[in-house]
Amino acid sequence: MKKEIIEDDEVVSADVEASDVLVEEVRHTVDKGQSPIRIDKFIQAFLGNNVSRTKIQTAADAGSIMVNGKPVKSNYKVRPADEILLLLPKHQENYDLVPENIPLDIVYEDDDVIVINKSPEIVVHPGLGNWRGTLVNAVLGHFQNLPKGKEDFRPGLVHRLDKGTSGLIVLAKTDHALSHLAKQFFNRTTKRKYVALVWGDMKDEEGTVTVNIGRDTRERMQMQVYPEGEAGKHAVTHYKVIEHLNYVTLVECRLETGRTHQIRVHMKYIGHTLFNDTRYDGNRILKGTVYAKYKQFIENCFEIMPRQALHAATLGFIHPVTGKEMFFESPLPSEFQAVLEKWRKYWSNPNSITNQETVAED
Repeated sequence: MKKEIIEDDEVVSADVEASDVLVEEVRHTVDKGQSPIRIDKFIQAFLGNNVSRTKIQTAADAGSIMVNGKPVKSNYKVRPADEILLLLPKHQENYDLVPENIPLDIVYEDDDVIVINKSPEIVVHPGLGNWRGTLVNAVLGHFQNLPKGKEDFRPGLVHRLDKGTSGLIVLAKTDHALSHLAKQFFNRTTKRKYVALVWGDMKDEEGTVTVNIGRDTRERMQMQVYPEGEAGKHAVTHYKVIEHLNYVTLVECRLETGRTHQIRVHMKYIGHTLFNDTRYDGNRILKGTVYAKYKQFIENCFEIMPRQALHAATLGFIHPVTGKEMFFESPLPSEFQAVLEKWRKYWSNPNSITNQETVAED
């Protein structure tokens, strides 16, 4: 049996932090001598006690069990040499799920899903160094305040946003919704666009970056590109310029695949590191003038927005119960807008800072 974690923004090893899509892909080839048996019983037998039969049946109802490339129901009888693909939301039992009273910016909520506009300061779920104060802790605290009958709900993650990235994230409130959303994120049928401020003036108004991404061999908390494709995982990012601002550019990014830090790594690879991205050296002057007043201008921008300039601006998915197409938009946070306004003023009158320029190192 092959078991692999599919992550976003994502196929990377399970220990990578701050990934996006949280789905386990389980593949299994039925032995040639296998006698006919219901697929839900068969899957439970080779998975052991890791997954309940109810969750397996829920996955089948969501179309997340496929045999030879086609969805099957839980009563399907397996046959010798069948190729089984099972998609399951990644287990979250190891998270320290403690309810906390933390304010949430809730964009939409019903009995099945909750859509939240995540602030950049908050981490999505508990983990090493962040056992409290996470989005999951906050959602659990919110559920405690819901009417009677809701207190057993648990937030189901199917994707994540990095700490420092703001914007829209959806969580499931039932196993049924979790399975349906997991399949949509796995199949990349969700509609998600990000807005980023990057260093440098992009010459092409739009383009596509297609280059493998994998763990950095020297810095384990970072990802890196593998241009020759000898390692890493296939990754594709489409970008389009929104606004030119001289030494920085506002861009829209759409992910065709999902790998950890995909936008951040791909933009750096093409010479346009995200503005103030500490992890990827975007928190220093990469374009413009190395001069006292300009340096102060950049430091002021960094102080206003002390994180990478990346925002999950749109989110679209099919509702797991009603089948209705849901679509949400999130405006840029105030600090992001403030930095843009500073750049617009500078771009309209760059001499207001200095006439003496020394080009920064790329």
